[in-house]
Amino acid sequence: GWQDQASPADIDRLVQLPHIRAAAIADAQRGEGRGDFRVLPRVLEPEGRAVPARALMGNWRCRQMKLGRMSSYMVYDAWFTCNIRPYKGGLLLQKMNGSQRFVGFLFPENGAWVYLGASSARGEPWHNYSGRSPAIGAQTTPDDQIGLLAGIGNNHLRLEIPAVQESLLDVVEFTR
Repeated sequence: GWQDQASPADIDRLVQLPHIRAAAIADAQRGEGRGDFRVLPRVLEPEGRAVPARALMGNWRCRQMKLGRMSSYMVYDAWFTCNIRPYKGGLLLQKMNGSQRFVGFLFPENGAWVYLGASSARGEPWHNYSGRSPAIGAQTTPDDQIGLLAGIGNNHLRLEIPAVQESLLDVVEFTR
């Protein structure tokens, strides 16, 4: 399972997700940000629901939002291509383009999906999740990501990633 691969710090970030989420939303509501603020309630308010693996697979349009820390909120207008596909007996999630890309595995967890992956910038090679690296003295990287993916409507998903850089919470909206 994902717990065997995730670093203790990432497991703790996922456990703290409800608190991080609340702080990030409060920060977004208090301050000045960039982008269409009206998107945030549409993506953050729906209760997450289970989505079977077969409904996840395929191409998606996706866009990112960042809440808290450096800016109260940032809703990116541009939509990019994301893909969820079978890979090595599981599901692989990949944001294919844009200046910030990511790739990682999805693991079923209590009706939602835990995401373990890593971010990379355009022009860099794809980064892998470092997690519980077997190398002595290995460090986790700031590119490591853990998150929770859930359905929020028909062909509408939300991935919440407690961030370690730039923001408190990164949110990715998926539609098709």
